[in-house]
Amino acid sequence: MASSRTPQQRGRIPAALAVFLGLMSMLNAGNCDEQVPLILWTSDGISLPSQSAPTAGHIVGQQQLATYLENALNVGPRNVVLFLQDKMSVEDFTMYGGAFGNKQDSVFPNLEGALMSSSSPLVLPSVSWPASNAVIGQLQDQLETSPLYMDPETLSQLRLNASSPALLVFRLPYGVGSDLMSAKEILSGNDEVIGQVLSIMKTQSVPYTAIYTALRPSREGEDTCILLWAKGLSVSILRSGRWEDHDLTPSTFGEGVNPKLHGSSCDKTKAKLVLNYENVLGHRSFKLILAMSQRHYSVSARRWFTLDAVELEYDGTKATFNGSRNVYAPAEYSYRCESVTSFRWPLLVPHSSKDPANQWRVSFEDFQIQGFNVSGGEFSYASDCAGFFSPGIWMGLMTSLLMVLVLTYGLHMIMQLRTMDRFDDPKGPAISVPQTE
Repeated sequence: MASSRTPQQRGRIPAALAVFLGLMSMLNAGNCDEQVPLILWTSDGISLPSQSAPTAGHIVGQQQLATYLENALNVGPRNVVLFLQDKMSVEDFTMYGGAFGNKQDSVFPNLEGALMSSSSPLVLPSVSWPASNAVIGQLQDQLETSPLYMDPETLSQLRLNASSPALLVFRLPYGVGSDLMSAKEILSGNDEVIGQVLSIMKTQSVPYTAIYTALRPSREGEDTCILLWAKGLSVSILRSGRWEDHDLTPSTFGEGVNPKLHGSSCDKTKAKLVLNYENVLGHRSFKLILAMSQRHYSVSARRWFTLDAVELEYDGTKATFNGSRNVYAPAEYSYRCESVTSFRWPLLVPHSSKDPANQWRVSFEDFQIQGFNVSGGEFSYASDCAGFFSPGIWMGLMTSLLMVLVLTYGLHMIMQLRTMDRFDDPKGPAISVPQTE
């Protein structure tokens, strides 16, 4: 692996062009740092239709969340109280909610009391944070009213009407940093605000629907183990002598896009990134898998990671491209290449001549990946695929060499010229050249 490389450093990546894939350790199917919890309940004496909670590990997206809210508001009160915290994760409840039997240590007594008094609370532990960001817009569309940003003092001066919809938004802060006591105190203060608001709503005798969620997860990126960046991604299949293309970029990259990563895993020596899609080139189920590994090579006296395979799984069939011979970098680096394809200057090669990969094409544009030693949510120093002798450099060298050869030949021919050693004198006797000379 001792080839010439030009390292590059990339900083933070524009969200419109990139995908940041942070994979959890998979020890707990419901523990995912890219989601926030959402809790919905109603005032005393108000019942909502029963809604089945999502299965463990399921992530509620924007469309599914809109369905939950619509079902609740179609029957429940249309005076909505939204407690929108800056950051929140399920771990906040396990750490500060007395989840291990120490209820006296809970910082959520008012929230717990409200949930216990509600006849039909709904708890969604894993809502994608882009969906929670859109909850104000969804409620605004369903209630057909603009949001009112409030605090308890302002609410006490407001008179609500049960027949007139209202969207009351209360912004709540969240502690930042490693000071756990500070975070605990801020969460306790937020719970007091919730208690004050609910008390005011009770005095006005107006039925309400309350929602408690956050804009971002409070614990994100702590266990990130794979980073992938690309400007474009596409696949093609050969059918009836023609290549049919499918662009996976819109469903993989960009701000607000949440690729489905179930099946992904990583440890100290192996990493596997699984991108799950639907309805790709006529295949209902389609997976793009990038398998990586790292090991120590005694020749270079260091560890290297390789992209062992890029696999396409579709409807029970697997197409495998080998990338270990061309896609590699030192284990502490990331790997970057302007183009990683299986057909034009291919770096990805079908596993065998009979492999279904021969009927497929895979193309990454402006590709960068790191499967190990990820720190701080950013790529490490990049090992670039462009060697020192690129095609342009080779062309320039060959042209220069040809010109040097032509010039050398010309100088050699000039140096071979000889002047005459005998001259004819018109005033003297004529030069006679014997026949035998």
